[in-house]
Order: sequence, then structure tokens, then C-alpha cells
Amino acid sequence: MGASARYAIYWAPPAAHPLWQAGCRWLGRDAITGEADMHPREATATPRRYGFHATLKAPMHLRDGMGESDLVDALTRLADASHRFDMPPLEVRSLRGFLALRPCNAVSAEHPLRRLADACVLGLDALRRPMSADDEQRRLRSLPFDELQRQNIRRYGHAFVGERWQFHLTLSDSFGDDPASMHRRDEMLGQARAHFASALAAPLSCDAVCVFVESAPGQPFMLVHRVALGQ
Repeated sequence: MGASARYAIYWAPPAAHPLWQAGCRWLGRDAITGEADMHPREATATPRRYGFHATLKAPMHLRDGMGESDLVDALTRLADASHRFDMPPLEVRSLRGFLALRPCNAVSAEHPLRRLADACVLGLDALRRPMSADDEQRRLRSLPFDELQRQNIRRYGHAFVGERWQFHLTLSDSFGDDPASMHRRDEMLGQARAHFASALAAPLSCDAVCVFVESAPGQPFMLVHRVALGQ
């Protein structure tokens, strides 16, 4: 991949799991095959491009001299030191103005899911190309972040890590707070709950972490590596 490529470490269900299949149908694109719906669902453009996933380490450019194989090697070492575990039950909820699959109950700092996310953020950061000063300032101005989130951006290039991390699989674009947008959000919330009901009833575990790649700015992210966790 070229220097403009971005790499993200995501959790995603296995391709054969009903949740992956339901997520791809909902978003209108499969990030493994690249197959896309010619008439995708409205209000899903942003998550469709990123693919069905939950973020462990946000998209990043690699440092000069680092390549995809270096990232995969480092992730393999991290995954080998982790252990497979059952995923917490998930449900469709609203989060910061968009719809997402979220744990039914809060994920504690001791939960293996949180520990895995923290390990990815910390253990892979040496491979991340630091943001330019302009990009950092643009990111800091993009939302009303609290002080810890601002520190996270400066340190890790992303606000929602550590104590501010919230496991979620994004299902929609952001909605406005006007009555029409709120009505559309509530309609879509009901549709999503019906769409995912049977898939969420299937047993689900975390047995791997995934590398998604944006080959060039604006291109759809593709799932290119699935790295198994230790037993």
C-alpha cells in the first residue's frame, strides 16, 4: 500500500456469523468481498464506507519506514498474548446522535474487551505516524471534547480511547436534533432492532482482531487480515 493508505484495527464478527451477514445487509456493503448494494439504505453512507466493525484502534497512517507486514507482525504478537472470550450481549441503541450496536451493560475496565482495546491502542502506537499540527487542531475543533479526550487526541490521535472508549458498531450517519431528524432516527431505531434481532440471539465470541485498510483517501475500507487471538 502507498503512504496515503490508512490502517485500522477493528473487531468484526466472523464472515459466517449471522451478525456479520446482518451488518453487511444493513449497511449495503461487504468489507471482505467488496460487494455493494446498488440501492443502499438511506442514512448509512459513512458506516458503509468504513465497513461493519467496532473500533479497537482508529484509522492511522503508518510511520515512514513501516509497512503493512510490520503492522501485522506487531498485531500477531499482541493477539498471541490475548485470550479468546465471550462477547457481551449487544443491543441497538443511540450513541452521540447516531445508531449503533452497543453492549447491553457497561463494559468495565477489567473486561477482556476493554483490555484488548487498550492493548491495541498502546501496543501499536509506535507504528502510527503522528498527526501534523494542522490535522491535530482540526481534530480538536471537530467536536466539543472534554479535557481527557483532548489529551487522548494529542497522545494517540483519537479522542475515544481508554476511559472514553465506547465499544460500538456504527449503524447510521449522525442525525440532527430537529424534530424531523429525531423522528427519522426513531423510525430507523425500530427498523434496526427488528433487522438484528435474530443475529443478536446467536452466540458470539471474540476470537480474532481485524486489519481494515483504506487504500487511498475516500476509498472504502476493506478487511484484509483477520488475526486469531491466543487460546
